[in-house]
Amino acid sequence: MAKIGLVTVLFKSDEVLDGFFKSVSRQTHKDYILYLVDNSVNEQSNKVIADCLAAHPISAYQHIKNTDNVGVAKGNNIGIEAALKDGCTHVLILNNDIEIEQETAFASQLLLMEKGEKIIVPKIYYPDRTIWMAGGEMVKWRALGIHYGYNKADSEAYNLPKYITYAPTCYMLVDASVFKKVGMMDEKYFAYYDDTDFVYRSCDAGYKLYYDPSVTIIHKVSHSSGGDSSFYIFYSNRNKLYFIRKNFSGFLKYFAIGYTFFTRIFYWLRFNKDQRKKLVQALKNGMTYPV
Repeated sequence: MAKIGLVTVLFKSDEVLDGFFKSVSRQTHKDYILYLVDNSVNEQSNKVIADCLAAHPISAYQHIKNTDNVGVAKGNNIGIEAALKDGCTHVLILNNDIEIEQETAFASQLLLMEKGEKIIVPKIYYPDRTIWMAGGEMVKWRALGIHYGYNKADSEAYNLPKYITYAPTCYMLVDASVFKKVGMMDEKYFAYYDDTDFVYRSCDAGYKLYYDPSVTIIHKVSHSSGGDSSFYIFYSNRNKLYFIRKNFSGFLKYFAIGYTFFTRIFYWLRFNKDQRKKLVQALKNGMTYPV
């Protein structure tokens, strides 16, 4: 019997947890353990989790409290390692700002795993049901994973199951054997591009990502960090350069670095003084960060 380790990293997550717990608790497949890896470093999350469990019971869970914000990549690793130690046959990496729409999501995707799939992702909507991601593609020369259907109205065109080369890990079901071959998340990323790196390494190792549009997710995007926050500006830009330097070589590597620096000009033009300072810091760090 398949046993899933559900891994989610908590950070400023209190306001979204009720919907997350509700959608997990109603799943028909019950053989799972929920690993709540808590980077919040406060006691409030204890009460929020207790309230969510009272309203939406989950029989098997572990609340792993970190003494500091160790980042998304390390937080995921803590949960993944716990799941593998507990004998989980599959790991489902989850954001907690999501809600799973189908009660049979776990069960139906485990059937796909039985047929040989190793990594599965769903269709993901914004709360207004425009598409956030309907599969994706890794564009190497831009060092960027793009989302199919991004910001578009849903249509039958996005209901075709297929193999893809990119997806974020806000909901990703992974066979446990993948981690043994590919390894864990690279903790140097802290946040942003850690999932891009994992997916890239998985594809490079010969695994295929399967897009399953029969399972749909509502994603409350960027509730914790913000699109133009100093945190986002620094880590997204630093990590993009780190990703290029780590994974690419030859002409592709230098073209992707050049493209990144050229396109940051347009960010610079719309940023304020503090944002510009953070961008420069990120670019410098990204070119010197140990690979």
